Amino acid sequence: MKAMSFRDYLHEKAEESRHNETLAYLMFLAGAIFFVGGILETLSLAGNPEWFLFIPYHTEPIAGAVLGLTLIISGSALLVFGVAAGLSRSRARGWYMQELR
Repeated sequence: MKAMSFRDYLHEKAEESRHNETLAYLMFLAGAIFFVGGILETLSLAGNPEWFLFIPYHTEPIAGAVLGLTLIISGSALLVFGVAAGLSRSRARGWYMQELR
């Protein structure tokens, strides 16, 4: 069994952070798609929905209204968490790369 040097360890961690950063950006893209899909779903149900800030919603009991609101909420959560995870992983990768120099 070969012992791993500290430099090799930092190199592996930098690669892992790069991979996790890519996954965070994919999570952001999925959130954007869910968010836009939820808005389009809600707008297609009613010609004139009610608005809360920039989020449309439909108050009548229609099955698609719940789907649209769920897509909007989950999409916005994925957007926020994707950006936060991406920034966190980017900073971690920057630290690993700085230590490698």
